[in-house]
Amino acid sequence: MTQTPAPAIPVSVEDAFAHCEALTKAHYENFPVGSRLVPKALRPHVCSIYAFARTADDFADEPGLETAERLRRLDEWGERLRTCLNTPRGPVFTALAETIRCHRIPRDLLHDLLRAFRMDVTTPRHCTFDDLLAYCRYSAMPVGRLILHLFGYHNTEQHRLSDAICTALQLANFWQDIAVDFSRGRIYLPQKDMKQFGVTEDDLANQRVTQPFRSLLNHEIDRTRAIFQQGRPLPDQVSGRLKFELRLTYLGGMEILNKIRRNGYDIYRKRPQITGRDSVRLLFHTFFFWKNTGRPARRPRTGP
Repeated sequence: MTQTPAPAIPVSVEDAFAHCEALTKAHYENFPVGSRLVPKALRPHVCSIYAFARTADDFADEPGLETAERLRRLDEWGERLRTCLNTPRGPVFTALAETIRCHRIPRDLLHDLLRAFRMDVTTPRHCTFDDLLAYCRYSAMPVGRLILHLFGYHNTEQHRLSDAICTALQLANFWQDIAVDFSRGRIYLPQKDMKQFGVTEDDLANQRVTQPFRSLLNHEIDRTRAIFQQGRPLPDQVSGRLKFELRLTYLGGMEILNKIRRNGYDIYRKRPQITGRDSVRLLFHTFFFWKNTGRPARRPRTGP
């Protein structure tokens, strides 16, 4: 005899937001989620969105799960999203429903994120750079648009500029984390580019920093920098703390690309990270030297 699931225990909105904040702090990464540059009143809403996405990402990445189980969990998460305004299930959706109501968040953006996580499960390789950009359409672009909605910016042009910054930031993270992604069975370097430059999956498996590998990464960094620069006008089209948050995000992504080059493209033994000293310097540039940033960095030689 099949048992009827017990009804979900209601969670107060305050407790729900506290849960999301704790989850956010436990998984803090390069993207400045919930940073002090975000106004205090908005931090709980940033954390509710992050908790929703972080949990879904864990479903896609959790070790030991079969593909069917990963997709089932993502489908269930999507169903909770669909019904959360009427019957929120669990603290994440109690908080998220409040965020959606308060800031008129389009739920399509959240469903787009779930589509990206499903692609992580079903599409571990991307044939061309355009295919990779299509993936970023669901994995990266919604993040920036969600933040702009939270701050009350709904302008189409601003959203387009945000798409560029978020896509470039996602790409920078891919080049930074080639080893991590490979360990999870994923390669975000476009297959066509790998073939063009003569880099094989065996090279990635054995973490060989060959001349073809350096040339390939140099090529991808060039394209990523160009996308970053497409979005550079955005920070000056917004005001208040968001202006500085976006500047810092932009500079942080560019710094990751610069570090990959300065380290001779060896992302295996010298994984590029933003250090405490870097943070101080980037903050200084965020507030005082923004107009002088964005010039092309010196490119090390990639040939013999």
